[in-house]
Amino acid sequence: MTSLRTLGSSDLDVFPLALGGNVFGWTADRAASFAVLDAYTAAGGNFIDTADVYSAWVEGNKGGESETLIGEWLTARGNRSDVIVATKVGAHPEFSGLAPETIKSAADASLRRLGTDYIDLYYTHYDDPSVPVEEIIGTLDELVAAGKVRAIAASNITPERLQESLDFSDREGLARFVALQPHYNLVSRDTYEGRLQEVASRSGLAAVPYYALASGFLTGKYRPGTRVESARSGRAEEYAGTERGGRVLAALDKIAEAHEAEVATVALAWLAAQPTVAAPIASARTVEQLPALLAVADLELTDAELAALTAASA
Repeated sequence: MTSLRTLGSSDLDVFPLALGGNVFGWTADRAASFAVLDAYTAAGGNFIDTADVYSAWVEGNKGGESETLIGEWLTARGNRSDVIVATKVGAHPEFSGLAPETIKSAADASLRRLGTDYIDLYYTHYDDPSVPVEEIIGTLDELVAAGKVRAIAASNITPERLQESLDFSDREGLARFVALQPHYNLVSRDTYEGRLQEVASRSGLAAVPYYALASGFLTGKYRPGTRVESARSGRAEEYAGTERGGRVLAALDKIAEAHEAEVATVALAWLAAQPTVAAPIASARTVEQLPALLAVADLELTDAELAALTAASA
């Protein structure tokens, strides 16, 4: 049985791969979303990541579509207590920013869509420098005290504001961030490594990286001269044309062959082995895409393999 990982100082124990919910209500319709969620949990997965803004960027959507589908699935399956649900506040068109009343209203809206009375892990989606950290943490603490949120976390925040938030929580004895969701993968390391990672490490935060597969590039599907029809292909193709992208794919191919594993699995395994990382986030539009993602739970790379990937991605 796959070992679960504890998120920082929280009491949340999670599967080492978080299932990204950004595709639900976007490139995965209700039936496909339910099938992916069923297959993920059947394989032992228990960590679902979404946000109130998913997927407001789609024509005809308002935001909250992903939460709504997840909520309907939780209700249909009757498994709420078996699943760790993470969602985010701050980017929904109707609840933009992190003013106290915005956070409170957005949380209530998320709870309604998810069909539940508590959120396991609640992230500030984007920091809002116009609001003092004292007000943000104070409001999040109120949600925890009210039982609406079990643990809090941050995403898209500077090292300085993250440290300031943690210091305030410690000083006042209020709810404290337990996790951080950074942009981090084999071809985007400077978005986390350095001062942000140092704050997380020093403060005992768990990292739950997004864009873990670099918009699909690290699945190995995107090669020079290859065209892939995908809603996110533009971003992935940018990596395919770089020297570093080529080096990383070559290293991934070699290690994947040695383990008889998928390229995506190896890329996720490197990420999962990095300091502070608890569970990379990856999404699947179809059940067929899931096995390569789930396999990260059982793939352990050697020190030499990890070093080779780290060198290729430098």
